[in-house]
Amino acid sequence: MSDIDCLVIGAGVVGLATARALTLAGREVVIAEAADGIGTQTSARNSEVIHAGIYYPPGSLKARVCVEGRQRLYAYLRERGLPHRACGKLIVGTHAGQRPALETIAARAEASGVSSVRWLDGAEAKALEPEVSCEIALFSPETGTVDSHALMLSLLGECEAAGGSLALNTPILAWRREADGFSVDFGGDDPATYTANTVVNAAGHGAPRLLGKLDGFPAALIPKQYFAKGNYFSLLGKQPFSHLVYPVPEAAGLGIHATIDMAGRVKFGPDVEWVDDDQDLVVDPARAEKFYAAIRTYWPGLPDGALVADYAGIRPKLHGPTEPIVDFRIDGPAVHGVPGLVNLLGIESPGLTSSLAIADLVVERLR
Repeated sequence: MSDIDCLVIGAGVVGLATARALTLAGREVVIAEAADGIGTQTSARNSEVIHAGIYYPPGSLKARVCVEGRQRLYAYLRERGLPHRACGKLIVGTHAGQRPALETIAARAEASGVSSVRWLDGAEAKALEPEVSCEIALFSPETGTVDSHALMLSLLGECEAAGGSLALNTPILAWRREADGFSVDFGGDDPATYTANTVVNAAGHGAPRLLGKLDGFPAALIPKQYFAKGNYFSLLGKQPFSHLVYPVPEAAGLGIHATIDMAGRVKFGPDVEWVDDDQDLVVDPARAEKFYAAIRTYWPGLPDGALVADYAGIRPKLHGPTEPIVDFRIDGPAVHGVPGLVNLLGIESPGLTSSLAIADLVVERLR
């Protein structure tokens, strides 16, 4: 028998949701996390938005798990009294040339089963958000925000209550396929080698690199990892919005948008800065110039000196700057031929929203 029934690598929100789902399904689960805390990377360095599921191609995995995940997440948060706010958001078109892009979003929303999105003219948008200037907008009432750390603590607590365990400061140094599972070399203060029946690779940025350490894994199925840094700036002074405010999406992101945290504080971001690795999480204050220009297209009243460099996160992309956006990959044995292994690849936005739905798909793949 193996030392570990099911090993989940990575304690971000998707890894924690997956570990919880596996323990509730009767599996004995160990979560291995290289950092000294849960959710220290992508899961803690994003906009904390609960997405409605309106941007993604109908029929795609992203569209499916986002819509289902959003419904599941709101129910989970309400039942447990966890901090969240279903405040809704405006996607604003500041000139007539942006209408076709908004029409595409509206059509995708309808095709994906999100029928609550409605059109607003400039006056209607201004009635909702007096500081916003636009000619036309889409309003998504099912979009909201969540305290991601509170969510992750809840997922971990339920996993541990069902018998799961968490090992922090425990990087994976190497791993090998065995006749009936895997042999895994763990680093950290007490390096050791243990066997595992099944493995879920939920390592976020490090998921492709981790696959490269698995002896005998098909190299053709290891995607190249790209890194798109997203910088955030917080707003000083009076907070102008009661809803989230988004521009029309750009090539590799959703544009520099305004979100509101649980304390009512407005922050702006993320932008898209392609970088070579996932190590640089410092915001360059000089990027504020780009932020002022982008924000003033929809909030012309933004005062000078009101933006302060805040934090940055890294999107784990499976496509480069000039390539089309790709779908999530939840690769089980039917894809790669390795029994007992599921790889979660390219899980960027809307990964937080989709986490509970992704977790159920992992359970299915392992079943």
